Amino acid sequence: MTKTLPKDFVMGGASAAYQVEGATKEDGKGRVLWDDYLEKQGRFSPDPAADFYHKYEEDLTLAEKYGVQVIRVSIAWSRIFPDGAGKVEPRGVAFYHKLFAACEKHHIVPYVTLHHFDTPERLHNNGDWLSQEMLDDFLAYARYCFKEFPEIKNWITINEPTSMAIQQNVSGTFPPATTGRFDLAFQAEHNQNVVHARIVNAYKDMNLGGKIGVVHALQTVYPYSDSASDKHAADLMDAFEDRLYLDGTLAGEYHKETLDLVKEILDANNQPMFKYTDEEMVELSKAAHQLDFVGVNNYFSKWMRAYNGASETVHNGTGAKGSSVNRLHGIGEEKKPDDVETTDWDWSIYPKGMHDILMRIHDEYPLVPETYVTENGIGLKESLPDNVTDNTIIDDPKRIDYLTKYFGAIADAIHDGANVKGYFMWSLQDQFSWTNGYSKRYGMFFVDFPTQKRYVKRSALWFKKLSETHVIED
Repeated sequence: MTKTLPKDFVMGGASAAYQVEGATKEDGKGRVLWDDYLEKQGRFSPDPAADFYHKYEEDLTLAEKYGVQVIRVSIAWSRIFPDGAGKVEPRGVAFYHKLFAACEKHHIVPYVTLHHFDTPERLHNNGDWLSQEMLDDFLAYARYCFKEFPEIKNWITINEPTSMAIQQNVSGTFPPATTGRFDLAFQAEHNQNVVHARIVNAYKDMNLGGKIGVVHALQTVYPYSDSASDKHAADLMDAFEDRLYLDGTLAGEYHKETLDLVKEILDANNQPMFKYTDEEMVELSKAAHQLDFVGVNNYFSKWMRAYNGASETVHNGTGAKGSSVNRLHGIGEEKKPDDVETTDWDWSIYPKGMHDILMRIHDEYPLVPETYVTENGIGLKESLPDNVTDNTIIDDPKRIDYLTKYFGAIADAIHDGANVKGYFMWSLQDQFSWTNGYSKRYGMFFVDFPTQKRYVKRSALWFKKLSETHVIED
């Protein structure tokens, strides 16, 4: 059945500074939490990534040609403030002015993220999201950007705060690679909510005429069975990954059921409840009533069943299908139904999860004026054909099938009342991945990393047609 998107629905591509720019030691850029961590691992380097620092003009030219109307980029905090605060690096400031001017030249509207997983090294070493110094310096950096870049009218405070809080403190897959500290994760979650709110409120006080939102990684969580214990495990996982953020940023208050689930997780792990103040909750409420939009990053869904053993996480960072394990003491165990298709990285392909999370925001968080799908896509193992030429179009039928299904789910949500205004495909071009290096490709444009040459994928042609017609064809 043919489905359509609203005529004002915008089509875009997404990126992040550390994953796409390269040039991590160029023009005075400061170090970030990943630099030492990746150097010690020795598995892969963020240089050259997609060399967007030098090739942004080429990528924006391709983007315009293939129907990209909006783009997500992030400012690398340490390009502006190499130490996180204090002295400004003018070459970094100049780069972003040039990038934003190029976006305008190519008729592409930038949505700019202030923090996309790249805390400056000094602040990371001093506690990252658990440090008041980090929160204060982040607010000061945000204020600087708002003043310095008036050409930007769409701001995002934080990208996927849940990914940072949990992977830094529980699963150990982001630096500093701490494991099992649910209490630190929840405290980081609350602190992120608070500094997000302070930035939103500061932006609104400055009367700059633009819009500001936040981007959450939201996986719809389902019970593995209809048993009461599996349903409760799903509720606990949802509180851990989704609900505290949704309450804090979109409602401006923590609902009692949310706090009860959080306390249950912490009690099971003999860890203390996170701390918050009345003043902080006032800040959250004020921001929730001023927020312009929420971004939804949705790639997969989760199914949970009851589990009472020790926590165990095995991260599939290589594409060894079926190797993932996620068992969390006090929460539950992930267990996918046999009939759910997965990628090589064990991410479920389940478009209904996209529909359901968009409807949840519509139904449960009525303060939200607009929603965007700010990341969605499929990572694949892709390579150049032997007989490649400059005009080669790389076939990626799996990506086209994935996008067709997920866009259908988005169209269904819009039909059901969700105010979804646009879509940003992850990713615009193939990029460096935090835990997978260069093996997992998401882009609509293939990057041959050794030569930095770009090739068009067939999904880009599909994307261009959808951008022009707004008709989703099976």
